[in-house]
Amino acid sequence: MGNILWIASYPKSGNTWVRAFLHNYLDNKNTAVDINTLHRDFVDEVKAFRYQPFLTKGQSTTDLSIEEVCAIRPMVQAQMAAEAPATLFVKTHNFQGAYKGFPLHNWQVSSGAIYIVRNPLDVAVSLKHYFDYSYDEAIAYMAADMAGTPNEVENVPQVISSWSQHVASWTQEEGRNMLVLRYEDLLAHTQRSFRKVESLLGLKKDVKRLAKAIRFSSFKQLKQQEQQTGFAEKHENAGHFFRKGHTEQWREELSDAQIRQIITDHKTQMQRFKYIPKDYI
Repeated sequence: MGNILWIASYPKSGNTWVRAFLHNYLDNKNTAVDINTLHRDFVDEVKAFRYQPFLTKGQSTTDLSIEEVCAIRPMVQAQMAAEAPATLFVKTHNFQGAYKGFPLHNWQVSSGAIYIVRNPLDVAVSLKHYFDYSYDEAIAYMAADMAGTPNEVENVPQVISSWSQHVASWTQEEGRNMLVLRYEDLLAHTQRSFRKVESLLGLKKDVKRLAKAIRFSSFKQLKQQEQQTGFAEKHENAGHFFRKGHTEQWREELSDAQIRQIITDHKTQMQRFKYIPKDYI
């Protein structure tokens, strides 16, 4: 029996980048791994087929309410851990907590988590382009207390919550094997940041292996792969999954009013992670 190590983030915050790094690090090959094989080493918790064995005959996950899905979640996650020979990396966009009394993450079978946080000003830009929202729609979605995703044939609903609640839920709870990474630090201090991931996994420092995994999971490499072969995780409304990947895109795309709205909505957590621009303090 294994255990779950969560790769957690609010959507469009670097979850895929971290998973691609880990995929390349663990495989340790001389060529970059195919991004469309991420599912091999990293389980997506929302896949409906994992919930199907816990339903009655003839029932589908789309027949369930969000509460009924969440009631099954701990059992699904326990089964995932039971089937794993060792640590199982599981992607999640759910906030860390409970929905209607049902825990969204089963910590009895979990060993820890890597949480990636990104400046909400840039998250708004990324959400807009990825889901084909307007900027105001993206900003409103990020502020919604019960934001989530729909119940679909392939995927059960996610309970995401607002950006602030999501960040607070994953970063303010002590006593768990938790690594918090800022997306901006992954870009500016890549080797140092990914070394923390290597250390969390209890792996011996390996400079060459680390550098190779970083190179093979670079934004340029990931974008090139998507252009050549596509990416299975891309949303149907998105032109592409990997768009720009750099910081402070918001300076070119958001209006002053939109910037101020995001800061008003998320001031406490933005202050914690030093995301409020100096000219808006």
